[in-house]
Formats: sequence, structure tokens, C-alpha cells
Amino acid sequence: MKTFLAAAVLVLSAAGLAAQQPADKSGGAVAAALIKMENQWAQASKTGNADALAPLLAEDFIALDSDGTLRSKAEVLARVKKGKWTVNEIADMKVTVHGDSAIVTGSWTGKGTDGAGKAVDAKERWADTWVKAANGNWQCVASASAPMK
Repeated sequence: MKTFLAAAVLVLSAAGLAAQQPADKSGGAVAAALIKMENQWAQASKTGNADALAPLLAEDFIALDSDGTLRSKAEVLARVKKGKWTVNEIADMKVTVHGDSAIVTGSWTGKGTDGAGKAVDAKERWADTWVKAANGNWQCVASASAPMK
């Protein structure tokens, strides 16, 4: 988790977003849009539709899985295509907006087979870092998850 938070700070600092705009923690329409995209992500993952997920992820997207593995956008999309899920649900989402960036946290429950063919029956907490691109679209730049006890 510390690695993810450090990466999120680096992303924000490199983009200069943290210093440019005051924090808007309420989120409003941005929060609603990001929650909608998180739900689209979960649905795309459940159905193995990597093409629906791809536009939501930045080209330099990085995922830190609950087992400590780092995965690129291409690796995540390849795993989505191969996964077979009976349960793939997200809940408890909270959005914190900071200008043109945001952190979305939530919980995930999954049951099925992951993209590597491994049986999964798990609950995790996750945090996704989203950035508003120059074209006005929001994209996820980083994602991290940890097992729930």
C-alpha cells in the first residue's frame, strides 16, 4: 500500500496537479462519473471484455495486485480476456477529488478463475488513481489492492 501511495503522489507531483488546484473533496458530478467507470470496469472484467476496459486505463497504467505483482495495461487486459467469474462485484466506493485527479477506494468480492487459470474466492480492498487527460476524459493511471481479512 505504501508503494501505491508513493506512486500516486509521484503521479500527482509529476503532473503538477496537486499544487495547481485546491482540493474539492465533495466530488459531485466527477464522483458520479468515476463510480460509473468503476462499475463499467467491474462489468468488463466479469464478462472478459478487455475492449470495454481498455479506454478506461491510461497507456502507462500500472496495477499492484494483492499478491504484490506489478502488471502493465497490456498484462491486465490479457488477464481480463482469460478470466472466468461467477462473482465479480465492487462495493463501498468512496471518491476523493483533487482538481484533475481523484482517488477511488472500495471493496471487491470475486469468485471464479483468474486470467492465469488460478481459482479465486477472495475479498479485497482497492484504491484507484484517476487523472483527467488533456482531452477531458478520465483515465485510471494506477490501481492497488490488498486482501481483506
